[in-house]
This record gives sequence, structure tokens and C-alpha cells, in this order.
Amino acid sequence: MSSAASLLVRSQIPGREPVHSGKVREMYDLGDEMLMVTSDRISAFDVVFPTPIPGKGRVLTALSVHWFETLGHLGAHHFLGAPNEEWLREFTPNPKSLIDRCLRVRKCNPLPVECIVRGSLEGGGWREYKERGAIQEHALPPGLKIHDRLPQPLFTPSTKASSGHDENISFEQMQAIVGSDVAGQLRARSLALFIAARDRLAEAGITLADTKFEFGWDGHSLVLIDEVLTPDSSRFLVPGDDGSPVAMDKQFVRDWALSLDWNREPPAPVIPDEIVAQTSARYREIAERILDRDSGHEV
Repeated sequence: MSSAASLLVRSQIPGREPVHSGKVREMYDLGDEMLMVTSDRISAFDVVFPTPIPGKGRVLTALSVHWFETLGHLGAHHFLGAPNEEWLREFTPNPKSLIDRCLRVRKCNPLPVECIVRGSLEGGGWREYKERGAIQEHALPPGLKIHDRLPQPLFTPSTKASSGHDENISFEQMQAIVGSDVAGQLRARSLALFIAARDRLAEAGITLADTKFEFGWDGHSLVLIDEVLTPDSSRFLVPGDDGSPVAMDKQFVRDWALSLDWNREPPAPVIPDEIVAQTSARYREIAERILDRDSGHEV
């Protein structure tokens, strides 16, 4: 696990203020493009915890680079490159703090929706199925169990709230927000990306249970933006010692948080050292399982 000295809680570039600071990332305007910096902050239930996870930003960055490159044939994306130290030195006297944590990306206008694809019964989808035999507007066969693979991947969009909690919406509601043609493109792109990644990960013994994609406008083109198929945006399951699925993603922190007497509103509780260590180890392990060790990406 990375040392505490390598933690990045919030990025700083002298003389430049981020144009946007989200739950995990800062975005800097560089003129013709943007610099997207991924910190070690972690959030759950749309709330940022006060405790960072060592190495998390590097994992998310390396995996996003991997997937932008691997799935680029399925449509345009905003990724331009991963800056090296020499390039970063033009913008900051302390480039080492940003190495392997940032991406050069196109300037895009993000769409106000999140494109969620579910392939297995997990999390909120499992709870909803238990209550009414469906996930959003998708009716499902009776008798399914947690972790079961769905008959086919489901597209279940949500809003992208600027503050507060995101809300699940139907496809028809999504059409009302972005238009019918755009909604259809987003659904088709999201399902194609999910299926390609799911099948690739299955070869490595990893189940992609669900994931979230985000898209934006680059002129008149829809492009994939933000992070892609990371343990922050996805549920990855691997077989445990007894054969039962083990979550190698943010679900470990969610489960810990759900065990507390906490109402899922700010402020979030401090994460204990043991939970921090195990979370960091899971993020690193799933990255090492996914990445081709000859690709040059390191975490």
C-alpha cells in the first residue's frame, strides 16, 4: 500500500484554480483542453468521507486510461493523453504530486444524466427486486438471488445532481431530459461498452456486475467522459476462498458505512484504519488483475 506521504487529498496548481471540484476530481482549464486530476478522496451515497484511501487516485487513473484505449473502437471519448513529468512541469513546480493521477481531456459539456448498466443483482438493484420483482421499469423473472446474472444487461439511468443525491429515472424520463434521439444513442453506447468490458473481464475470472458511464458533448458529437470502469464507478466481483463472490470495489466501504448509525448525509464518519487498508488493497488488487502488466500502466 502506498505511504501516507503519497496521499493526494486535494490537488493544487499554483496560479490556477480548478474550474470544477467534484467529490473525487478537480478540473483545470488549460485553454484548448482540460486537466482532470483524480485525488484519493472517496465518497459513498454521494457524500465525501474525511478519510482518503492511499493509492486510489492512481488506480482510477490507470484503469481509465486502460479502458479508454481498449474500448476506443466503440465510440469517441475525451481522453487525449496521460501527462508525464516534463509536460506537467510547464504548469506546476511540483509535478510529482500529479504524476499518474491526471489525464489530459477534451473540453466537453457534460450531460445531466448518468448511464448505469446492470448485469447482475447487486446493491440497490437487489433491494428493489426483492421489494417488487423489478428494477426501475424492468420486470424480472421470479426466484432470482443476489449475485445472479440478469437475463440481459439492463440500462437504468439516473440524474446527475449538482448537490444532494442522484435519483433513478426511467428511460422515458431520460428522453424528456436529453431528447429521444440522444437517449437512444446513450443507451446503445452504454450497453455496447458494458458487454465488451464484461466479456473481456470474464476471461480473467472477474464479474462486472454493474457500472456507470458519463457522456458529454464535444461540439456535435457525444463522447464518453469522466472515469471508465473503475472500482469507484463499477462493481467487480471475484471468487473468494469458499467460492462466494467478493466485492473488489467501493462496496466494501458502503457495507461498512451501512453498519453504522449514520443517515447518509454530511458529515460522513471517519473511516477506521483497518477499513482504509483493506479498501486500498482491494483497489490495487483489482487494478492489477485487470491491467495487462505489459501495457506500461502502473498502480
